[in-house]
Amino acid sequence: MTDTKNTGEKRKRNASEAHAGAAEVLRLKVGEKGKMYDDGLVRQQTEIEDQVIAKASAAERIVDALPEDPKSMPEVELWLPEVLSDSVFVGHLVTDLDSVAGAIGAASLYGGIPALASEVNSETQFALKKWGIEKPRRIEDILSEKPDSEMCLVDHQQTSQMNPCIKADQIVGVIDHHALQSKTIVTNKPIYIDIRPWGSMSTIIAHTFITHNRRPEKGIAGMLLCAILSDTLNLQGPTTTDWDRLMVAVLAEIAKVHNIQLLAQEQFKAKSKELATLSSHALVNGDQKSFSFDASGFKGDIGFAVVETTDSDIILAKTSRLIPEMAACKKEKKLSFLFLAIVNIVKLKSSLLICGPGEKSLAQAAFGGEISNGNLMDLGNRVSRKKEFIPVLTRVINDGWRRPENLARGLSSTKLEEFGHLEVDPSDPYGSIERVGSSLENTCKPIAENCDDDDDDDDNDGYDEEGSVYYSKE
Repeated sequence: MTDTKNTGEKRKRNASEAHAGAAEVLRLKVGEKGKMYDDGLVRQQTEIEDQVIAKASAAERIVDALPEDPKSMPEVELWLPEVLSDSVFVGHLVTDLDSVAGAIGAASLYGGIPALASEVNSETQFALKKWGIEKPRRIEDILSEKPDSEMCLVDHQQTSQMNPCIKADQIVGVIDHHALQSKTIVTNKPIYIDIRPWGSMSTIIAHTFITHNRRPEKGIAGMLLCAILSDTLNLQGPTTTDWDRLMVAVLAEIAKVHNIQLLAQEQFKAKSKELATLSSHALVNGDQKSFSFDASGFKGDIGFAVVETTDSDIILAKTSRLIPEMAACKKEKKLSFLFLAIVNIVKLKSSLLICGPGEKSLAQAAFGGEISNGNLMDLGNRVSRKKEFIPVLTRVINDGWRRPENLARGLSSTKLEEFGHLEVDPSDPYGSIERVGSSLENTCKPIAENCDDDDDDDDNDGYDEEGSVYYSKE
């Protein structure tokens, strides 16, 4: 599709049009890749501006070919799965912008109802408000009224990420862009499957609109656009494909976005604003996925959480609270290991929080990064859990990695009740969940990396055979 040819005379576009999101940079263009602002200062085009300009011509031809009124289209024999008509389209737990926008777009495309698997984050709130789209209802509310509703899962296909109120025999479809790994759903009948190795599930929905000669409404196009920008880190992430770039240009044209760089900045600012005020529990659990392994040297579940932010220092400043929270979460969910990657979406660099010797051993075997302060590994320019974190861990484990013997002990040997309990903060209008009553509060400090394992004290400085946390109780 990127080589779309203009079969007719290209319509002359006026200065007020979107130009695939590049109207503003083209208005300010000076030289080959410069932008001159009113103050006379010249700045270089950003990467995302370069990307949409490269696709602008193809995007404009595609959009010009789409009818403004879908009713004007003649009947054509293009197949859309009837089984999805009237289905409920729902994303994963700890829902993100791609799963919400994808559900909204799919419901519009196939004729169904969008639903939320969990409450939306600040980035999604921004997009819904920006494009005037009503927030979908919770899946629990829909099923309480229509318990036999058929379901299409979007942006996931693992049971561990599925809202527990959904039954497997209700699932009639999956639209996703993730690998088929552990805990993929099992159905007792054939279902509709659309899984593509693209950077965003919303790219799939946008592409299906276009290939069926359907023009999404402006608001829906805007939602899909924001979702693709989010999942591909402004088209700079390693999962980005040429299809993502083309669909961003097409959707920006339909949504009449004149300054795509400004949209991206506003969107990620909204996303990071929430992260700065989130509790340690929310940061550790907010975007956490678990993966099951059954290899010769290691059998168990590994949790991998990701926090994407424009200011990683704000999150790293919470390390002393994040480490005990990771240990508590690891114990509660019966995980063998738990990692937390802090991804700077501006600098496109990441840091990995390591909560124990076991995690350290596996991380060093997989990533080989430098470790500072005993619990922070530099991951360099790796930024994608789907493409750069989990596949590397999987390869190392499948190649025979095993937990070293005589590891020091850690906080996961601490009784669960000593970590405190979770409560809803009554002073927070959004109902933030905090861990309170911990006997470990203000008692943790980083300790030496090499620790003897022959201390007979059961209430020791907190290291266990699983290799948990580099923190001691004083």
